[in-house]
Amino acid sequence: MIEFSPMDLQQLLEKGISKEKVLDQIETFKEGIPFVRLEKAAIVSDGIMKLSKAREKELVSKFEELKRLLSLLKFVPASGAASRMFKSLFDFLEQYDPRVEGVDTYVDRLDDTDLKTFFKQIKKFPFYEIVQKRIKNKAGSENDIKYRFVSEMLLKENLNYGFYPKGLLPFHNYGKCTVTAFEEHLKEASRYVVVNNKAKLHFTISEQHQSLFSKEFEAAGPRVSKATKTELEVTYSNQKPSTDTLAVTPDNEPFMMDDGSLLFRPGGHGALIENLNEQNADIIFIKNIDNVVVPKEEAELTTSKKVLAGLLLEIQQKAFAYADQLDRNDINGEQLHEIKTFLENDLNVRFLQSFSSFSIAEQLEILKDKINRPIRICGMVKNEGEPGGGPFWIRDAHDHISLQIVESAQVDTTDESQMAILKNSTHFNPVDLVCGVRNFRGEKYNLLNFVDTKQGFITQKTEDGKELKALELPGLWNGAMAFWNTIFVEVPLLTFNPVKTVNDLLKPTHQVT
Repeated sequence: MIEFSPMDLQQLLEKGISKEKVLDQIETFKEGIPFVRLEKAAIVSDGIMKLSKAREKELVSKFEELKRLLSLLKFVPASGAASRMFKSLFDFLEQYDPRVEGVDTYVDRLDDTDLKTFFKQIKKFPFYEIVQKRIKNKAGSENDIKYRFVSEMLLKENLNYGFYPKGLLPFHNYGKCTVTAFEEHLKEASRYVVVNNKAKLHFTISEQHQSLFSKEFEAAGPRVSKATKTELEVTYSNQKPSTDTLAVTPDNEPFMMDDGSLLFRPGGHGALIENLNEQNADIIFIKNIDNVVVPKEEAELTTSKKVLAGLLLEIQQKAFAYADQLDRNDINGEQLHEIKTFLENDLNVRFLQSFSSFSIAEQLEILKDKINRPIRICGMVKNEGEPGGGPFWIRDAHDHISLQIVESAQVDTTDESQMAILKNSTHFNPVDLVCGVRNFRGEKYNLLNFVDTKQGFITQKTEDGKELKALELPGLWNGAMAFWNTIFVEVPLLTFNPVKTVNDLLKPTHQVT
């Protein structure tokens, strides 16, 4: 049994973490987290909807018709720092010595294609003119200038891009100005998250970046509002300290720092289910901060979002009517079968084979449980080799089958049959969600009641050279939404346009002209 010292208990109190929660986490480390069991990949006609143009037009009309009666919100996870974007450039600063060799020689010697592309197309980056103006009066050889350019971009005493939040980096060059991903999200919201000329957005950010985001909104907000005739309401939240997880030694003992304190680590993006749970809206669109497009792609992207929202509203209307009927216990045998069929065909719910052997009262309780859940419509794009989780049918420990978004880290890579399912999947997750978080009475669900706590991740890390095990909470669109009702819809590839490395900004979908 783990004994906590008064100092430990004070630390838990300050973070808002209960002793029981920490003990549960230690048990999770001891037991391990089982792999997700893939039943089969979700494909078009078996778990993924593919809509005709006529059907899409119908759903857009549905959304336009009903949205004025609703509260809409765009929820953007935006706490990611840009350091990973610039990994190859940080390596360059650390390893390259301009006194020894030229940049081209260095790049060729390492056969570093990322660096080669960066320097060859350097003028196409949205920040090129910004950096160039800062170094133009400094003399030096071509090698010096290239090295100085990267230093000016990344280092803390200069522009400090390497430590900026990703959402506040220049992403697109409009000629007269450069625009951040944050500003692009404001513009995007004005096209589909608008009710009575007002668009609401919520960004989850790191606490230390609050002033930077506020300053950016002061500059970009009025510009976007004027151009789009939209009033923008922007709110922020931080990942809660209470969602941090305890680190343990390889022997599953609490990892102690040199000062005797317990080591806690951020719980990953799954912790944001708590932030999402605090939002008050009928329909919530979720999209990552680095996933934005330039104007030439706006129309198709906007239509896609409205299609997903229209489908959600159509499904909700039916689900709410059935939920109300079930609540009044006004059901005969034929209607019970009708509701079960709706759950199976429209909400992808799967029932145990033993369902028909239950009493009518038991069947009704199961239907009530299955229909009274948050609903998520998830856009899925065709798999063209991009990394990311994917849509699968899975079977849990209780033999229940459900549709889930699964990451490769959740799958047993030593199991050939599981790997075959993983490799043969046709679509992947671009993080393009539209969520309905209220029940048929208009009451908001407590989203924390629909998390599968057994879908987290245990990873191996180090701290001050010592090995440890860390626990990530179930991902926001993975285990954190495991018990939602889920619908997957094929969407255009352009809805997935992230910037994972700096060279992604060179893609046509991030070039304004």
